[in-house]
Amino acid sequence: MKVAAAALAVVAAGASGIAWRATRHADLKPLQRFDVDLGSDVSFSQSLGVNAILSPDGTRLVYASKEKLFTRKLHESMVTELAGTAGAAGTFGPFFSPDGRSVAFFTSTQLKKLSLDGGEPVVLCNAAYGAGGSWGEDGTIIASLSFTTALLRIPSAGGAPTPVTELAPGEVSQTWPQILPGGKAVLFTSDLASIAVISLADHRRKTLVTAGTFGRFVPTSPGSGHLLYLNNGTLFAVAFDPDALEVRGTPVPMLNHVAWSPISGVAQFDVAGAPSGPGTLLYQSVEAVGSGLVTVQWLDSAGKTQPLLAKPGRYQRPRLSPDGERLMLEIAEGATSDLWIYQWQRDALTRLTFGAGGGAAMNAVWTPDGRYIVFWAKGGMFVTRSDGAGGPRPLTRSNRRQAPYSFTPDGRRLAWFEQGSGGFDLWSMSLESDGNGLRGGKPEVLLQTAFLERQPVFSPDGRWLAYGSNESGRFQVYVRAFPDTGGKWQISNAGLAYPVWPPRGHELFFLSGDKQIMVAGYTVRGDSFIAAEPKVWSDKKPADFGVNGGSTFDVAPDGKRVAALMPVETPETQREQNHLILMMNFFDELRRKVPLNGK
Repeated sequence: MKVAAAALAVVAAGASGIAWRATRHADLKPLQRFDVDLGSDVSFSQSLGVNAILSPDGTRLVYASKEKLFTRKLHESMVTELAGTAGAAGTFGPFFSPDGRSVAFFTSTQLKKLSLDGGEPVVLCNAAYGAGGSWGEDGTIIASLSFTTALLRIPSAGGAPTPVTELAPGEVSQTWPQILPGGKAVLFTSDLASIAVISLADHRRKTLVTAGTFGRFVPTSPGSGHLLYLNNGTLFAVAFDPDALEVRGTPVPMLNHVAWSPISGVAQFDVAGAPSGPGTLLYQSVEAVGSGLVTVQWLDSAGKTQPLLAKPGRYQRPRLSPDGERLMLEIAEGATSDLWIYQWQRDALTRLTFGAGGGAAMNAVWTPDGRYIVFWAKGGMFVTRSDGAGGPRPLTRSNRRQAPYSFTPDGRRLAWFEQGSGGFDLWSMSLESDGNGLRGGKPEVLLQTAFLERQPVFSPDGRWLAYGSNESGRFQVYVRAFPDTGGKWQISNAGLAYPVWPPRGHELFFLSGDKQIMVAGYTVRGDSFIAAEPKVWSDKKPADFGVNGGSTFDVAPDGKRVAALMPVETPETQREQNHLILMMNFFDELRRKVPLNGK
């Protein structure tokens, strides 16, 4: 009670607006809303992880801004940058230790912990694409170290991860875990679409919610409480028995317009408070992360834009057809996404996939002749005609994520990056065309190292392979000969990757760590690839979907302009880039609206 009152007094003093409504229950405090402005130098990104969290007692805030982590106590105005997090361009997704004195977080390559009393971060283990973690009372951490693996246990002192769960048949991911009180069970999100729980004693598993993501248990009563989860931007609550591992009654909508990501299933909210206390909810509104809405614009090197697809939408990973006449897009709908083809001469947007493979269709690439499209969905890679005739057909079968990325100029070989036991590796296979479409040969390793490699793309003459790797500790763009002769050249010097070769000329485009479109000229001398110093191609930046959110541009066939995803900016989204919302007495609101007896 004292913690909540202290936090409330301070936040209220600096809040831009306060709204509250009373309840008729004399023993329950009224819900109170506080708009918290963190300052003009703070900007939340389109993160794949949680941007802001509360300490278990609700007195401290940790948040991510501009690829750094910061902390402040709610009853103080002083903000502290957490040492060793600058430039760690990862998913972050921080989570507190049970005592609130340390915080763990993901970079693009590792899971680390940091004491809030000072010092440098300590590496706990490698992590390809961290998708959430939970720090148990017994000192162990249960985490999802990538978006295509089961849950793992990691000692909070560091050490080799050990399996906690297994993927069910056909299941691709287990993300955003939460260890329940007592450490006997774990909540998690399955395939970014449902909430499940598993007993750690007998591995008994139950699906609690069939349409939701980012489940969180709230101990609103000793030994009992509520399950919170998000469904398409709405926060729901339902009574939950943590001993029986069962929900009771019907879910009730508690709050609309909560920010979330259909790419990762993360929801931007957190809760804190004792079971007998009034409790606190922290969240970001949809506007705080721009709601993911973008337009597609032609962008040239002078920064001039021209509408290509002016209607705002949740578009991702633009890919121009080889002739430049069509644009392929992923369009997110709820917790999934499908492929669409836009023909701008006719202003026609046509849906190409309909839940292929039982889930999202992603990472699509055109064949060089423009007749087919290969993409990843649950179950492997699929191929479909670009005119939509016939529907998708399996090209490979795998429970691992296989992200197709590039064809050789003759269309006879496909390169992709694939989730392995230690991270992403580069693969390829030969292709043949028959009356039924494309048929793949035996998969072959292109590049497999102790590091993470991704985004392999062949040069227009087929002699070179550009790709991204984190071997330097940060993702950079590299080039190797194809077939590989052992030579390797680093192209970028400011992080990130997403290389793109224009069809003509001797240039290589890519994204920098601050999401700027860069270009590097190059020459070839014998077997050597000689790259010039990279330079900013255009001062105007495309949208920021975070380090793992996919490419946000593609180069037109003439190499003089790009099709870029540009953020939709309004006065509201500008204002909300540094805002959080606190809901005080939130546990009391749950008790009032969602009785624990489920009735």
